[in-house]
Amino acid sequence: MTRISLQSTLRCPKCGHRETLEMPTDCCRWFHACGGCGAILRPKPGDCCVFCSYGTHPCPPARDGGHCCG
Repeated sequence: MTRISLQSTLRCPKCGHRETLEMPTDCCRWFHACGGCGAILRPKPGDCCVFCSYGTHPCPPARDGGHCCG
C-alpha cells in the first residue's frame, strides 16, 4: 500500500506566493486566502478544491480515483 502525502504547496496565480499546507482527507477546501497578496483562491471549473487547482499534489480523494465532495 502506497502512502499518500497529505502536504501540497499552493501557488497563488496572482502573485506567485507559495504555501505548503496539509490537505484535509475528509472535506474539500473550496477557499484559501493567499498569504502573500490576500487573494481568495477558488477551484478552477471542473476541479473539486484549491489543492486540485493550484497545488503541487491533488487532494487525496482525487488521487485515489474518486471525486471529493461529489
